[in-house]
Amino acid sequence: MKTRSQIKRSISAASISELFSKKAKVEDLSDMESVRHDTTPPAAAGPSSSVSLTPDFASSPSSHDLQTPNGVFDTPEESDDQQDEDEDEDEDFESNSSTDDDAATPQDQSQDPDNGSNTESDDDIPIRTVAARRRASRPNRAGRRERRPQLSWNKKVAAQLCSQHPELETVWDDLRTKNTQEIVPIEQPDYITVSLLPFQRYGVAWMIHQEQNDDFKGGILADEMGMGKTLQTLTLLLSDSKKPNLVIAPAVAIIQWKNEIEKFTVNNVKINIFHGSNRTASRAELEGYDIVITTYSTMENMFRRQQSGVKRNDRMVKEKSLLHTIHWHRIILDEAHNIKDRSNNSARACFNLKGNFKWSLTGTPLQNRVGELYSLIRFMQADPFAYYYCKLCPCKCINWSFDNNRTCTECNHRPMDHVCWWNNEVLKPIQRDGYVGEGKEAMDKLRLLLDHTMLRRTKEQCADDLGLPPRTVVVRRDVFNADEEEVYTSLFRNTARQFNSYMEQGTVLNHYANIFELLTRMRQCADHPDLVTKRNSVNMQLVCGLCNEPPEDAIKSECRHVFCSGCAKQYVDSFEAMDEDDGSVLRCPTCFAKFTINLYQPPVELDVGHGEHKAFSKTSIVNRIDMTKWRSSTKIEALYEELSKLRSDSRSVKSIVFSQFVNFLDLVYWRLSRAGFNCVRLDGTMSPEQRDAAIQYFMTEPNATVFLISLKAGGVALNLTEASRVFICDPWWNPSAELQAMDRIHRLGQYRPVRITRMIIENSIESRIVKLQEKKMALVNSTIDRDQSAMDRLSVEDLRFLFSM
Repeated sequence: MKTRSQIKRSISAASISELFSKKAKVEDLSDMESVRHDTTPPAAAGPSSSVSLTPDFASSPSSHDLQTPNGVFDTPEESDDQQDEDEDEDEDFESNSSTDDDAATPQDQSQDPDNGSNTESDDDIPIRTVAARRRASRPNRAGRRERRPQLSWNKKVAAQLCSQHPELETVWDDLRTKNTQEIVPIEQPDYITVSLLPFQRYGVAWMIHQEQNDDFKGGILADEMGMGKTLQTLTLLLSDSKKPNLVIAPAVAIIQWKNEIEKFTVNNVKINIFHGSNRTASRAELEGYDIVITTYSTMENMFRRQQSGVKRNDRMVKEKSLLHTIHWHRIILDEAHNIKDRSNNSARACFNLKGNFKWSLTGTPLQNRVGELYSLIRFMQADPFAYYYCKLCPCKCINWSFDNNRTCTECNHRPMDHVCWWNNEVLKPIQRDGYVGEGKEAMDKLRLLLDHTMLRRTKEQCADDLGLPPRTVVVRRDVFNADEEEVYTSLFRNTARQFNSYMEQGTVLNHYANIFELLTRMRQCADHPDLVTKRNSVNMQLVCGLCNEPPEDAIKSECRHVFCSGCAKQYVDSFEAMDEDDGSVLRCPTCFAKFTINLYQPPVELDVGHGEHKAFSKTSIVNRIDMTKWRSSTKIEALYEELSKLRSDSRSVKSIVFSQFVNFLDLVYWRLSRAGFNCVRLDGTMSPEQRDAAIQYFMTEPNATVFLISLKAGGVALNLTEASRVFICDPWWNPSAELQAMDRIHRLGQYRPVRITRMIIENSIESRIVKLQEKKMALVNSTIDRDQSAMDRLSVEDLRFLFSM
């Protein structure tokens, strides 16, 4: 006899129309309604009892699924689970049909018309009701058959890719089984004047081995700050005497690279600083140098002119980028986390450089998200991890290239048919599942890949080789005086009230520019009330629109307002951290238009001139207030007290003072210079040559005992081992910024014990920021994925904590 599934498939349109007439539909709907309220198994039906259905009935198709407008029986393509269910129904249908004539169960007898029951026979009621009764009488299906495991979306995509790209099937297995050759440290090279430490000689040997590896042709050197990444890379550059080599570094570090090359080599190495308006325009001349050193902003600017053009005589003219026309022997990215955002112009400019070997140097390869590592993998063009693959054909490409975002330039398939191998294998599973299931598998794959592409050592691991002196971090806590307390309390109450109104209205993101300004003003008030009460209100084009100070490494937004490069980056990053999908857009803090800015554009030159006090810029707070009536602040006096104690103990001890606010450093300079301290300044308003001159003076002049440094301009890429004391005057909620500042002195070449003092005002926003730092560091240490740490970001909960009364 036919099975139930066969009968279901052979029912004609006429039969369906007859069975599911209007009246039958109404009766079925009433039965369905009883299912929603009565989930008990069916009991023996009496004369007045109604049929009770099980919840399985809800999974059966409704009448509109069974009949189409043209009267044809239309069923969707069945899944594996539906096929299993049909097979189970077939078995039960056949079993019940074969045994009905022989022996009836007590339940069947109670429902049999021959035994005096008033219930309807199976022939008199709808098929769906019969099926529901049969399912209710079945034993539990859980033990009868296990469901087939369902593949995740990423697994399905991987299967599609492997069907077109068979080489992808064994990628991870090949990495696991790959024979890793034992790395033997190199001997001390005669072209380096300083003795390499054992871990550094191993590092150079590992880099040479990576270049001999056909799979990667480079890698990531991720030693902690202060362990000699520059020296190891320089040894590699001179190991084969091939040229030209390109080094890309932050502006503050390009002179230091030049100085270290001259200091640590005996060869006559030809160096070119490709920066500024006087840089060469000759390709042949550049190719003749051993090492060319440039900045991220210079490279990005040239690439943008090549891709988008520059406006001249009312028309756009494209210019070839000299750096991108040369095929380099090696390309080195110093502080490579500058390209962590794969979509910014600096990252794209780096991706398009041509070279035999590509290296990334960074002490913080992963700061916030796992996705940041993709930029470093993409830069070295690691195959297949950095590539895009088509699911429909053998197309494979390193760049996302589509004509009008419609079809691939290689295969003419749609963008949705192309997949980034990194995203599918690593990023998406971790974002979706965290560290369980496929997320854990993805994390294991990431570790496996990094084992073959990255070398990272910490100071603790190499303590025996480094021989660094101990580092002590202390917190000095002071309280406001009465006048400062009054100003700060008034400011805090007003800002907290304003923030709470934003929270109640649910418009935090819409007013983010105001919130960021409120936070900055409270931090400035903790340093000195004058930074808030005597803000610059003359020419807003000469001060940063966020911190209201002379802009450091000034950049301009599309609405033509000027900002510190560091302020703008913090502003953008902290807004993106909100992760609120409500359509909110970032607004300019000055004009409140949509905030669009290139964070990696070349610094804008501003003619600020000088005021009454020639040692300070025209926009400095020192030239805006009457310094004859000026009063110091609690924090400045606390700093003066600490430095005076050091001077009384030893006049040779040198100190570094970090602050994010240039105007505060101006006030500190004013106070300390009048107390007899020989102070040196470094901030973002200085050119690379001026910054290098300041560093050299501090390092070589015994009487220069205090170095005042802006954290935005000098917090990274500096070697200041002449100092052994650091004072951090204003905390930031990203603790990694302070760690970078601390490592300016706790590094190779330091032989004195290091002491770090963090200056905190109690009962102010600073004490809350310190607690927020502790919370974030605990979260970083307790998780593997820093995507959850939001190190550089502020959530709505963090803002609520900072503004709580």
